[in-house]
Amino acid sequence: MSKLHKLRPAAGSRNRRKRRGRGMSSGRGNSAGRGMAGQNARSGGGVRPGFEGGQMPLYRRLPKFGFKSPNRREYDVVNVADLNRFAEGEEVTVERLQQEGLVKNVRHGVKILGDGELDVSLTVRAHQFSRTAQEKIERAGGKAEVV
Repeated sequence: MSKLHKLRPAAGSRNRRKRRGRGMSSGRGNSAGRGMAGQNARSGGGVRPGFEGGQMPLYRRLPKFGFKSPNRREYDVVNVADLNRFAEGEEVTVERLQQEGLVKNVRHGVKILGDGELDVSLTVRAHQFSRTAQEKIERAGGKAEVV
């Protein structure tokens, strides 16, 4: 069992900082570890971040593309096939979709998409429906209601 008065930091975990440019006897005097000459040896020397010595820099070599409107509406999507887990005649709301784990966090609403087939008759309440989703819900004997 170690004693509190004998505690020491782990070997090599505590190092003294390098005091550059503090005389020849310090080992880092004269040029202070910057070398003999050149841009990086000068005060205020060096190049800006991303500079590649006149070569066309990476951020200009890569293509720029895309635009996202700051006013866009991002819907959480649920496919028609995922609605088969609900019981016949049940009313499916955004809250029920969250309880079932089909939707995590609703940003601007929920949109029902038409991928897959629907085997049960449901009343589905959501913010948007694709045309195929609406057709499939009504073909199964249900109703698609926009909230």
